[in-house]
Amino acid sequence: MQTDGTELAVAAAQFAPRDDAAANLASIERLADRAAARGARVVVFPEYSSWFTPTPGEEWLAAAQSVEGPFTRALRAIADRLDLHVVAGMIERLEGEQRVANTVVAIAPGEGIVARYRKLHLYDAFGQRESEWVAPGEIGDPETFAVGDIRFGLQTCYDVRFPEVTRRIVDAGADVICMPAEWVRGPLKEAHWRTLTTARALENTAYVVAADHAPPVGAGNSMIVDPMGVELATIGEQEEVAVAWLSTERIAAVRRLNPALALRRFAVTERSVPPREG
Repeated sequence: MQTDGTELAVAAAQFAPRDDAAANLASIERLADRAAARGARVVVFPEYSSWFTPTPGEEWLAAAQSVEGPFTRALRAIADRLDLHVVAGMIERLEGEQRVANTVVAIAPGEGIVARYRKLHLYDAFGQRESEWVAPGEIGDPETFAVGDIRFGLQTCYDVRFPEVTRRIVDAGADVICMPAEWVRGPLKEAHWRTLTTARALENTAYVVAADHAPPVGAGNSMIVDPMGVELATIGEQEEVAVAWLSTERIAAVRRLNPALALRRFAVTERSVPPREG
């Protein structure tokens, strides 16, 4: 990370993906246009932006695509036209697997896919059973990408409840966490969303760009949080784009004042025996 005061505008884009791939892409293009017009160089869209139904089932297998399929080709065209980095969640087809992957891709203008991430912790909580239809991602070195002097990492929704996920991404050099989500509404869920997203920014002295589904299924409240835990921009319940300026100088200043990363005495390691599914 450079510390010469580099600034960069980023956007969190909120909409409600549904089981209509063409309509979802139309929403993505409309919001990407809006983000670019407001000066953004990076825009983050929700989890499952390619296709979504509230309850997973057989139709998810039919809707899944490869990471080089029509959805990412359309994202690449948007990125190239607008000179804009695009981050979005998708349903990925897995060869030889009767489940899909919950995948995030980052598209750079003129380059295509520059980073990808498969959700590690599946949402088998609050009465949901994501693991019945989604396979967990394998643990590997976090993939990051840079825009100018600022480096971005990827994670997804439920993974925010596991602080070690974000810590590994920051240890890989990320200054900003892009977090597509489908944070389901429910009692106290909005409070959890705000608390956890802010905590991941604070404890890692990093920016978090969190893009959720708009209601009625999602909780909304997409936000951009700075390294001191300040909400720089927030969307309520509507389809919209929130834009904020990120600064390498701000990151460096916060890390001088709060050198938590330098002072910590524990590292993150993978469990030798993974938890059972179900």
